Amino acid sequence: MTKESETMFKTVLFPIDQSRESRQAAETVAGVVKAHGSRLILLSVVEAPDGEVGTDIMTSPEAIAKLLESAKAIFTQQGIEAETIEREGKPAFTICDVADEVEADLIIMGCRGLGLTDEGASDSVTNRVINLSPCPVLIVP
Repeated sequence: MTKESETMFKTVLFPIDQSRESRQAAETVAGVVKAHGSRLILLSVVEAPDGEVGTDIMTSPEAIAKLLESAKAIFTQQGIEAETIEREGKPAFTICDVADEVEADLIIMGCRGLGLTDEGASDSVTNRVINLSPCPVLIVP
């Protein structure tokens, strides 16, 4: 059996934003990627309401580019090469579309903790990704 065929998670998709949860999940991502020798893809989604590019921090393409570069640098320091993808759209749908495109074997996400109410639980990006994902999803609390 070759090393390639033994890898359970050949491609790991890590959707990131500027939340504390994303930063905390990075440690888990690094561990999984190192353990499995996975290809790591960092994804950030620019959410543009009604097709308008807003001035909000997560809808600014410049802020997203900077976020992706700093995240990539964190993984590079740990000897992990990461690819970056920036997309525009609804976060949950975009994450699942990209997972399908890159043939991700695993999506790792931080959990925002919005699931304390029924509305928060059904409406969270994390919950939508779990329901729509073409592959397993690992949620880091």
